[in-house]
Amino acid sequence: MDGVPVSAALRRLSEDPRFWSFLLVHDGAFPDPDPAELRVSLPVTGGYGLVLDLDLVTGEQTLGLREPASSEPVQLGWAAPGRPYPAALRWHELELCARVIALEDPTLPHPGLVVALLSPFAPLTADDDESAAAAVREAAYRSLRREVPPAAPAGPEQAPLPLFAADAWWPQPPAPSPRVIDEAAVAAYTAPAQSRLEVRGGSRFPADGLAELVRRAAQRLSRLPEEQWYAEVRPLARHIADTGDLRPVNDLLGVLTEAGCDHPTVLDALSEPIVPIEACWMVETLAGALPGSLLRRHV
Repeated sequence: MDGVPVSAALRRLSEDPRFWSFLLVHDGAFPDPDPAELRVSLPVTGGYGLVLDLDLVTGEQTLGLREPASSEPVQLGWAAPGRPYPAALRWHELELCARVIALEDPTLPHPGLVVALLSPFAPLTADDDESAAAAVREAAYRSLRREVPPAAPAGPEQAPLPLFAADAWWPQPPAPSPRVIDEAAVAAYTAPAQSRLEVRGGSRFPADGLAELVRRAAQRLSRLPEEQWYAEVRPLARHIADTGDLRPVNDLLGVLTEAGCDHPTVLDALSEPIVPIEACWMVETLAGALPGSLLRRHV
């Protein structure tokens, strides 16, 4: 379970909007899947992690819990096209794990890929903040990006006469969007689930193992403000978390940069252009604040 969890195959698929349509709304068959089956290993901490097995032919998905010294994950929930997703995770458990995974894998901004993949397995309950959770899920789908080639020059091969030099004479072709999912799809994917399948009360559900994963993830997150560069910025992060004012985030970034912090996930979350969802989770983490306490002020 060590190493970067995002495989080349998953990264390639995640940049294809057809993959998300197939996975989340089961809109037809995924064309010529390669590979036909994919295992997504998401290490969290202390040998614990989450594993998502995807069958790109049938659309079946299996979410499992990896425990230390185990050869195979223990099933948390199974989903198939036309069936409700199992409520295998609570929302706070998913977001906590996503934060820790993002810290351990600098290629994954939070909320990002982990929330996008696993949020169907964490339907909201009456105890959840619906607005905050919806905002995180929307940001997760919007954060999916792909590289796009630069637009070919459409101007004249040589300088035109002044009368014909205006941009109207040489319109640029529309630039392709780097976003994988458009706004209409984001709205569809973040709509509340109509039904849910409760699995956590079953005798085979690994409740103790999941509770230990969550405990260790919370412990890992709580230790971050005391580490290396982060301890000296905790007072400023605490001030931002207490006031809810994100304007000093640039100051927070400056102090971290001057101290030599080079963690891409930390720096990206605090860099311009500021995405409130990403800035909030990092400020909360650096402040040692309750997850979601700052976020709720900005959604």
